[in-house]
Amino acid sequence: MRIAFMGTPNFAVPTLDALLAAGHDVVAVYTQPPRRAGRGKALSPSPVQRRAEEAGIEVRTPLTLRDADAQADFAGLDLDVAVVAAYGLILPVPILEAPRHGCLNVHASLLPRWRGAAPIHRAILAGDEMTGVCIMGMEKGLDTGPVYARRETAIDRKTAGELTAELAGIGGALMVDELERIGEIVPEPQPEDGVTYAAKIEKAEAKLDFLGDAAQVERRVRAFNPVPGAFFEHAGERIKVLAADLSDETGAAGTVLDARLTIACGSGAIRPAFVQRAGRAAMSPGELLRGFAIPVGTVLA
Repeated sequence: MRIAFMGTPNFAVPTLDALLAAGHDVVAVYTQPPRRAGRGKALSPSPVQRRAEEAGIEVRTPLTLRDADAQADFAGLDLDVAVVAAYGLILPVPILEAPRHGCLNVHASLLPRWRGAAPIHRAILAGDEMTGVCIMGMEKGLDTGPVYARRETAIDRKTAGELTAELAGIGGALMVDELERIGEIVPEPQPEDGVTYAAKIEKAEAKLDFLGDAAQVERRVRAFNPVPGAFFEHAGERIKVLAADLSDETGAAGTVLDARLTIACGSGAIRPAFVQRAGRAAMSPGELLRGFAIPVGTVLA
């Protein structure tokens, strides 16, 4: 099929790879423009741009798709379908309607639950047992389109990073399967019941609130791993908690209970497994405490 691929972060790369492996004619890749990153603030292309250039595919990085020239350029590709995965730009109606079979999106939730920007993080934070991927026909509304296919997976104790990688692989395979049947299947409209919205993650959310129960705190650790990184503050320094286990020990919320850095929560406690100081590598709590004192009885705000 003649396809334009539209995506930006690492999550989108497996879908592009799956399209190429299946032999589809990816005639152009749309992705977010390079951003300044790193200490030198040099322009850095998106993961999708890097992969497309490796494959010799034309890359387009418009700032918007709302102007007539950008829409005419897109229509001129004469597409069978556009495949979208975490692109990051709103697709106006002329873009949605240009391909013969419309635009199909890889969405990392079980729609209609967790429409929006951060479905993986929100599913973990909410304590959902299952999540998955939907292949959705795109329309003007925010993730409101009909669903062509869905596939579930258990969240278990996966981090956001682990779950993102898993769902990215599922999404690529599922998209290829659906493209083989496009035009033959009728997508299902999303039900009105069960709609939730996955708001964009704000950095301030990553600060651990030990007044919550231990299960909530541990979910926050997993939801913000690898970014932005759940943290607490002590002695003017921010300490990231990269992984934590649950403990039955009790105490006043936020209190350090022992020399293993077990921290009491509103109910139960967490015991960090890996932590990280600013500018340092990940380490065990024992390694941290040898060079950064957090005495037993300290109350972490």
